[in-house]
Amino acid sequence: QVRLVESGGGLVQSGGSLRLSCTASGLTFSTTTMAWFRQAPGEEREFVAVCNLRGGCTTYKDSVKGRFTISRDNAKNTVYLHMDSLRPEDTAVYYCTAKRLGALQYDYWGQGTQVTVSS
Repeated sequence: QVRLVESGGGLVQSGGSLRLSCTASGLTFSTTTMAWFRQAPGEEREFVAVCNLRGGCTTYKDSVKGRFTISRDNAKNTVYLHMDSLRPEDTAVYYCTAKRLGALQYDYWGQGTQVTVSS
């Protein structure tokens, strides 16, 4: 059974930092593309950042470039999202997701963790 468990969300003031973690089990982590999405109230879920197998951890949503950093530790089956210079518009539920080798889409999702940035 595949499980993705996020942690690290919370309430932070504008300009502050948070680090989200997502630990996976039940899959071969080293060959799995891992990504973060987010969903604000009343909005569609949107892509934030991805660690893929060929391109590394270098692809980000434009509005978070230079502020967020995605990384992975294959020894710990964990992907991280370090968020600096947070803005109120970053407020959302953040989801970790996995796409196994050969899959056409993200096929596993975590339960989400709330990030709230106050102005």
